[in-house]
Amino acid sequence: MQHRLIQTGLATLAATVLTLGMAACSSGSAEGSSAGSAISSERCEENKAAGTISYLSGYQFQSSASILEYIAASKLGYFDDLCLDVELKPGSGDTAQNTKLLASGQATVSAISQQDLIQAQANGIDIEGISSYSNAGLDILMTNPDITELTQLDGQVVGHKGYVPAAVQAMMVDAGVDWDSLTLVKEGYDPSVLPREQDGLAALTGFISNEPNQLKAAGDDVTVWQPVDYGIPSSLGAMAVNPAFAEAHPTAVQDVLRAALHAYDFCSSSDENAKQCVGYAAELSGGATYDTELNTTIWKTETQVAEDNPTPGQPFGGIDPENVSKLVDMLHQFSIVPPEVTAEEAAGWFDDSYIQAIYDGDELIWPAP
Repeated sequence: MQHRLIQTGLATLAATVLTLGMAACSSGSAEGSSAGSAISSERCEENKAAGTISYLSGYQFQSSASILEYIAASKLGYFDDLCLDVELKPGSGDTAQNTKLLASGQATVSAISQQDLIQAQANGIDIEGISSYSNAGLDILMTNPDITELTQLDGQVVGHKGYVPAAVQAMMVDAGVDWDSLTLVKEGYDPSVLPREQDGLAALTGFISNEPNQLKAAGDDVTVWQPVDYGIPSSLGAMAVNPAFAEAHPTAVQDVLRAALHAYDFCSSSDENAKQCVGYAAELSGGATYDTELNTTIWKTETQVAEDNPTPGQPFGGIDPENVSKLVDMLHQFSIVPPEVTAEEAAGWFDDSYIQAIYDGDELIWPAP
């Protein structure tokens, strides 16, 4: 699951955002280019006709993939360049709420993992998947270094944030762990409970870009187990759109993705650019309360995962239909969606035509035609 209330040590960030309310940040051209100067007048008018496009993040304005590049696209003026009026809204980390806001039209585009989109559709929530950066996900399992095989966890205590993510459970089961022998314990968001072996913990679920980085900074050594290494399906940086909006304004959907991917390239091209982009997120989040060092590490970790696990046969952001099929199988395995949901049906809930339209081979077309 994507950005499920990832705790980043920003103890007061949520309070700051609540103080701001759902304050929107309209895109502004920091680079000084005139609005719409990068595209044809015809396309500019089409995009203006889309009106205000509401982007809803997965979790606050954390510097994660699918969040930071949208902030940067706004601050760098890339949305303005394409005649797009985009407002940025911080999500609470409640993915189910995001899917409902998206389906109702209260949000236009939002960071929604492919698994969460399938679950939403299975529950009658109509949203459409439009991109994904990788078949790898953020969910991981951490163990202390004495665990060298997952089967050593048989009969042990495993901590989680409220539930064990399906991808982590699938990894453990496929590796031969006796699932019924485990004692599952809900823990808080302090990862130091693992090296301290609080509650007898032998393992703890987490997010690849968060807890391992916190523990490393604290000098604690843990082993990270990633579902992608076991062939378990997931997604990273996946985006979804309100279907009615997409049908009415296809060029706007294309160009929102185009601007975000252009910003992704900028923010990930150097340490200096990454720092600049994280600075934009810090400014949007209230400044002093934002842990820029940790958030820079989050961005670098997630973009590295995407680079290390490219989506096969797709340009960056393209949707892998085989991954969607595997996700349906995994969700069936753990009875998360009913058997009536087929891979063929789920494939219809994703549309990669928007991504395909903005690439020439593997090269992002910038600006728009």
